[in-house]
Amino acid sequence: MPEKKTNHEVPIEKLRWRLDPGTLPFDTTDELKPLKEIIGQDRGVEAFKFGMGMNKPGYNVFVTGLANSGRMSTVKKLLQEISKKDGGVPNDLCYVNNFKNPEAPTLLHLKPGAGRKFKKDIRDFVETLKKEAPQLFESQEYLNRKKEIMVEYENKGKSFFKDLDKKVREEGFALVDIQVGQVKRPEVMPLVDGNPTHIDQLEGMVEKGRFPKNEFEVLKEKQHKLREEIDQIFLELRDLQKEVQETIEKMDRLMFMKMAAETAAPIREKYKHKDVDKFLTNMLEDMADHLQIFATQPQQAIPGLPFLMPEGDSFQPYQVNLLVDNAEQKGPPVRVETYPTYRNLFGSIERIVDRSGVWRTDFSKIKAGSIIKANGGYLVLNLLDALIEPGVWPALKRALKTKQMEIQTYDPFYLFTTTGMKPEPIEMDLKVVVIADEHLYYLLHAYDEDVNKIFKVRADFDTSMKKTEQTIRRFAELIKKTTEEDQLKPLDRTAVSTLVEQAVRMTGRQEKISTSFPVLTDLVREADFWATEDKQNVIQERHLDKAVEMRIYRSNLVEEKIQEMIDRGTLMIDLDGEVVGQVNGLGIYSLGDYTFGKPTRITASTSMGRAGIINIEREAELSGSTHNKGMLILSGYLRKKFAQDKPLTVSASIAFEQSYSGVDGDSASSTEIYALLSSLSGVPIRQYIAVTGSVNQKGEVQAIGGVNQKIEGFFDCCRAKGLNGKHGVMIPESNVQDLMLRKDVLEAVTKGKFRVYAVKTIDEGIEILTGKTAGEITPEGTYPEGTINCLVNEKLKALAEGLKEFGGEEGSENKKKGTGKKGKKQSGSL
Repeated sequence: MPEKKTNHEVPIEKLRWRLDPGTLPFDTTDELKPLKEIIGQDRGVEAFKFGMGMNKPGYNVFVTGLANSGRMSTVKKLLQEISKKDGGVPNDLCYVNNFKNPEAPTLLHLKPGAGRKFKKDIRDFVETLKKEAPQLFESQEYLNRKKEIMVEYENKGKSFFKDLDKKVREEGFALVDIQVGQVKRPEVMPLVDGNPTHIDQLEGMVEKGRFPKNEFEVLKEKQHKLREEIDQIFLELRDLQKEVQETIEKMDRLMFMKMAAETAAPIREKYKHKDVDKFLTNMLEDMADHLQIFATQPQQAIPGLPFLMPEGDSFQPYQVNLLVDNAEQKGPPVRVETYPTYRNLFGSIERIVDRSGVWRTDFSKIKAGSIIKANGGYLVLNLLDALIEPGVWPALKRALKTKQMEIQTYDPFYLFTTTGMKPEPIEMDLKVVVIADEHLYYLLHAYDEDVNKIFKVRADFDTSMKKTEQTIRRFAELIKKTTEEDQLKPLDRTAVSTLVEQAVRMTGRQEKISTSFPVLTDLVREADFWATEDKQNVIQERHLDKAVEMRIYRSNLVEEKIQEMIDRGTLMIDLDGEVVGQVNGLGIYSLGDYTFGKPTRITASTSMGRAGIINIEREAELSGSTHNKGMLILSGYLRKKFAQDKPLTVSASIAFEQSYSGVDGDSASSTEIYALLSSLSGVPIRQYIAVTGSVNQKGEVQAIGGVNQKIEGFFDCCRAKGLNGKHGVMIPESNVQDLMLRKDVLEAVTKGKFRVYAVKTIDEGIEILTGKTAGEITPEGTYPEGTINCLVNEKLKALAEGLKEFGGEEGSENKKKGTGKKGKKQSGSL
């Protein structure tokens, strides 16, 4: 027979908040305008806008909040709005060669869009010089001027040798060219019988007596003097040759510089910038110092060595490395770095292998990272991703503190490094937004003193918002936006009301709506799939119910296995009858993406003794700190209520039966008290009512978490056995406002097959569980006869007296045997 309705039963209208579809001012979401604003995050949005608006050092933003609270999408939307309002586009950045110090490339700042034009203009300028310079040195004007210089040189050389030849002949010598290797050198030889004769040959004739020795010595002395004169002439010729070479080079330089300056003039005029002007000047001077590059022919690849890189382009030093191109930007850049490695975030300096197998680099190998590309705008990254990447967090802090960025390759072991590049640092002017959870935020604040200096604004995103007509309307507009962006079917008013109810259930509070919009929009997408399967053009209530049901089905395998064990009796749960010292408690199982509740048997056993309350879970090291605290509060409740006129001398053990893993939380502390009171009073507890709720030392039942899942978990067990109208769950009254039970539970309650009770105190709860009055204490300090509290009080008094008598008898017996210890009491209290 169904139980009679009591005052503690929760009315059906309080078991679930319902949104009447008829109150919605539309038939389908197609009638709505898509939401353009951000809802549910007033605190976070206000803080974010403040941080973005503060143009002072360190006012970067640390966004906190739980996953699926829409942090990233909200940040993107806000930054896009701010970027449009700002309108200022940052300069392009270019690195060019520093011809005086190639290891320290020069940074150029150009107007937005001018960078790519400047790069093209310089490339075209170099290509023009590559064509015109060789033609300049092949022109008739150049050849004539060079010929004039060479003729003048030859004439001077001839005049030297003409005077020398005359003098040599007058002295009886002749100049003869002698081949020495690949060089011809004039040699002075004496004339003998009109023929030039080598001095060594003449010396041989002297030895044979064929030539006078005195005359030979005179000739030898003259030859020595003539040789000195010839050597002096050659030194003068060498100086003359050097002078001619310098003259030609000076002429080449002047002609090249004139031609190159004329060619570069339009570029100077186009980019009126002192750094550009300085770069062009240095570039032309370097070209003038290396005019030979204009005559260099490309080298052929070396057969048999295909793996070696070819020699670099001789004109590479004159190119422009466009580091950041903002030509397409309409406002400050907004960059979201989803993979914040050191290279992706801070850039790098690439290296190549030259012909000799050595790693080399230059300014053209400098690559920008996201932090440089976002300069002048906004950078967003996930903090946890950045923290786990080597070197990223220290480098990010350094850049934000110094407001400078120096591009370097992250190479902790300095492998293969033979050239060190130190590019000119880049001045940083950007806002950095990092996204993380609260735990990481507090952890960094505790252990990293720099966080307060560089992230002075925290934007905390909430997981729920107030439930009002306005927020429900805007929620529906958000659904419209989702269906429009993802090209989904519209939702009718029944589907919208179901989705709103699901959002309320996700918060665990009837007066709130969840802001976990990514999860809710996923439900809309899944409902669209089921509507398509159902061949409907509009998403209806049943499609959303199906989406929720199938989402649970994909994750609740463990729940079904536990239910199977309960159904077959492996896990012992009594769902009918009454048992002394045994209560069905309710536990929560969390699987990460899915949470469910199931009953667990809690038993209490009491006896005479001084051990107090024994927490078997704690003794087995299966109890968490919160559960231990609940057990200590339980002891405090018993002492306050029953130990004011006597010591609490009892040994009581409490256990979660068939629990072999950790137990934590205090939501079962009231359940444990009920089991204890039942064991002490001897009054059985109704097994068809499950219990949850924590308790304080005053006996007040306090709110717990997961109330909906706990009720539904016990309901599923009872439904599997067959609902009999007596089954129900007892919860704290303060949890009534959190109820958002499933529709099938509501249907069973409506039909009188299931009940939900709400209690404020332990006394109210024990009355429901036993059917007996708890009993209020009288002015005399006693309880009315036959009440639960009276029975417990009498039992505790009997245990105390029995322990005292047993201790006295034991003392007398020991005294007779001479084993008693003088002066030591043989009885005690807890």
